[in-house]
Amino acid sequence: MSKGRIFSSVVIIFLTTIAVIYDWSALALILLLTIGGLYEFFYMIKKKGIPVYGYTGILIGALIPLSIHGGFELTRNWELLFIVLAFLTVLILQFARKDNSNAIVGISTTMFGVFYVSWLFSFLIKIRFLLPGIEGVKLLYFILLVTKCGDIGALLIGSWLGKHPLFPRVSPNKSIEGSLGSFGFSIAAALLARSFLPESLNFPLWHVAAMGAFFGGIGQIGDLSESLIKRDCHVKDSGKLLPGMGGILDVIDSLLFAGPAFYLYMSSVLG
Repeated sequence: MSKGRIFSSVVIIFLTTIAVIYDWSALALILLLTIGGLYEFFYMIKKKGIPVYGYTGILIGALIPLSIHGGFELTRNWELLFIVLAFLTVLILQFARKDNSNAIVGISTTMFGVFYVSWLFSFLIKIRFLLPGIEGVKLLYFILLVTKCGDIGALLIGSWLGKHPLFPRVSPNKSIEGSLGSFGFSIAAALLARSFLPESLNFPLWHVAAMGAFFGGIGQIGDLSESLIKRDCHVKDSGKLLPGMGGILDVIDSLLFAGPAFYLYMSSVLG
């Protein structure tokens, strides 16, 4: 593990610890990561020659975590209305463009970027407020530990024992051994963080271990999905902001799928 990766990891852990505890700092960090992730996504897409509406997409994407944190709902089905309004905004911008080539691709990719980065990542805010006070903080810590420990396991075991490629056409550096290591680390993290789950649920050990394997696996799918996007855009990293790690998307990719899945599951079991 390089010195740059260690330094970036320490900074991320420090900022995350502070952000999860304090509401407004959590919003600020999630908003910053959302804007940075959207910028990286649209930058990669523009390199492919697709005419996306990058700055409009970033503005729309920034409004999503702000509205969720503030509890703003113009209508009962506000999220659906917001998607419709966002689509109409991008469509009107296309009407004003002189060149209509690749219009469908540009509009679709812009909306996909908002959905993929901002909407999926904003579920971390929903997890934070799923339960009041410190209980919501514990839930957020749980999914962060399960997912990111899985990333660490994939890196360590894959670098040490990795010999058999997992999906070489998607990510040539990922191995089956690394994937198994990720499962192992996610399960261990879930068991160690069992106390972060609500006591009222009283999950047995096997249930918590299964949660670690499931949500850790969902995180791996998120990682592979971002690798697929980078592969298509012919880039190794989404950015260069974090030494030894790459860009913001390279850090949050596993949370983009694990966060919503964990929120939906906990919402159902909590009633």
